[in-house]
Amino acid sequence: MRTVRDADGDRYLLLKESSESSRVRDPETGEERHVPNDELEPVDGESPLETAAKAVPEPARRLVTAVPDKRALGLLVEVDDRGPLDVHVLLDSYDLCESDLHGLLAEFRAAGLVEETDVAGRRGYQITDAGHDALARLRD
Repeated sequence: MRTVRDADGDRYLLLKESSESSRVRDPETGEERHVPNDELEPVDGESPLETAAKAVPEPARRLVTAVPDKRALGLLVEVDDRGPLDVHVLLDSYDLCESDLHGLLAEFRAAGLVEETDVAGRRGYQITDAGHDALARLRD
């Protein structure tokens, strides 16, 4: 299996290739169809597994790749449910040392799941729309 794209730039998983056409699957919809070979070109540098992962909505992919364990997921849930939260409140409320807390928050920020904000004159964090959407999808 490999990743291919059509003239519009849409990416597909190449399932089977014959002399004239190929059967491809749209990773986002799961729809399979036949496309003439001359309308497809290989995509170098993108694993078919990366392409297949596009079946999962983008905000949920962000969350899955940024959250290493249950405590981290719990922290993200708490920021969503209770936030925005002051860093001192986060340190006092949960069983995370300062370096672990800041490490997780840095990962969440890099993934676009939380953002820094001001909470009563102190540095704090709040969930982003993408973070809230990702959690909502998991909670359903």
